[in-house]
Amino acid sequence: MFKYTIPHLLRWIYPNYTWKVKTSEKVVYFTFDDGPHPEITPWVLEQLAIYNAKATFFMVGDNMVKYPQIVNQVQKSGCKIGNHTFNHLKGWSTETETYLENFRKSEAVLETQSFRPPYGRIKTKQAKVILKSHQVIMWDRLSCDYEANLNIQESLNAMKLLPANGSIFVFHDSEKAFHNLKILLPQLLHFYQKNGYSFYAI
Repeated sequence: MFKYTIPHLLRWIYPNYTWKVKTSEKVVYFTFDDGPHPEITPWVLEQLAIYNAKATFFMVGDNMVKYPQIVNQVQKSGCKIGNHTFNHLKGWSTETETYLENFRKSEAVLETQSFRPPYGRIKTKQAKVILKSHQVIMWDRLSCDYEANLNIQESLNAMKLLPANGSIFVFHDSEKAFHNLKILLPQLLHFYQKNGYSFYAI
């Protein structure tokens, strides 16, 4: 189960990042990385609408340029959009100024208030600058939907652990993840609604 969750030690080391929302309310935060995608993102929106759910889409700037109509569709749905760099850069292996330029390039496409580093990897120097204007949103539950040979039941079990008040879940509206996402997302939306949870954008 370890790979589906974030160790408390990391949250302690990096307290300026948002790993989970502190709340006593029965609220969960579903997030989707790497889109927008012309077919998968609309499918996700359809699933969310069934449960009156709002979510946050951390979009790659290059994809936003390619599919502006999908960006508009997400905005009109009442969901939020966050920055995921322009080219899905890995912070640990990218020079800080190059990384920040890529972050700003994505902001030039659409101004946002939140940022998620691709792969969850970001240098302290990079984060220090981004935190001046954005929340850095991490997660405490990772679906691993991008894995080709994902153990679906294992992932579902980890995602269904209760209580989940304030938990931030990560999915991906990408071709790589879709074969798992189309199984995971409907089941988890149903599960959490059945257990009295609401779905908010962060």
